[in-house]
Amino acid sequence: MNRIVLDSSALLAILHGEPGAEIFDQRFALLDSASMSAVNVAEAYGKLLGRGIDSEDAWEAVTSSIPEIMEFDKEQAKIAGGLLPQTRSLGLSLGDRACLALGIALKAPIYTADRAWKGLRIRVSIHLIR
Repeated sequence: MNRIVLDSSALLAILHGEPGAEIFDQRFALLDSASMSAVNVAEAYGKLLGRGIDSEDAWEAVTSSIPEIMEFDKEQAKIAGGLLPQTRSLGLSLGDRACLALGIALKAPIYTADRAWKGLRIRVSIHLIR
C-alpha cells in the first residue's frame, strides 16, 4: 500500500466516527499507511482539548492513530509558503497548507474533510472524505 497523508479534519472525523470516516473502515489499510504533519497533529490535539478531552487521553488518541508523524521541515515550509497565493481565496490556514506541503513533498494523496479544498489544483490528488 502506498503512503497517504491525512489532514487534521480527516483524523478528527475518524476519532469521532463522523460522516466520511467509513472510507477508512472500508479500506482499513489506508490508516496503516497514513502520515501526518506534526503541525496537523498539534491542530487535532488542540481541537480535542477544546472539546474537553483530558490532555493525556487526547494526545494518546491522536498519536496512536497515525503510524508516521512527520516534522515540518524547510522544504515543507517553502512549499506551504508558496501555496499562499493560490489558497488565500479559499481561506486555507497554515495548518491546511502544511498538510498540502507534506503531501506534495511525499508525492502522496491527501485525505481531508475540508470541502474548501475541492477546487484546489496541486501536484497530488486530494480526496474529500465527505
